[in-house]
Amino acid sequence: MTDQLWLEVDGLTVQVLTGIYSEETHLPQPLRISVRARLAMAEHYDPATPLSASKNYMHLKFAATEAIPKDVHFVLIESVADHIIDTLFLQDDRVLEVEVKIVKLAIAEDGEDIGITMRRMRK
Repeated sequence: MTDQLWLEVDGLTVQVLTGIYSEETHLPQPLRISVRARLAMAEHYDPATPLSASKNYMHLKFAATEAIPKDVHFVLIESVADHIIDTLFLQDDRVLEVEVKIVKLAIAEDGEDIGITMRRMRK
């Protein structure tokens, strides 16, 4: 197995226009989004290694929050995950793989996690 570097942002709550049922299509609903991005790794990270040798974690947060259009209705949460993945691939060529987990908070009845996980490697 080769060395790997994963950046992670976990448990963001984001209001997104999504859903297929009439009660879901008019108002944003809360989604819990977690994002992991695998980066091309430097040979070594010493104490003085600059941020340019990695990636700012806030870019992952931005892709899962501010980069999601507020006026677009995503029928499926799969399309929300796809949008986040595309955003990260466009941001930085060093992003080799992205995994997005989305939980639909509004449909949980007993605190269970109902949703999807999508993982895509750069083509």
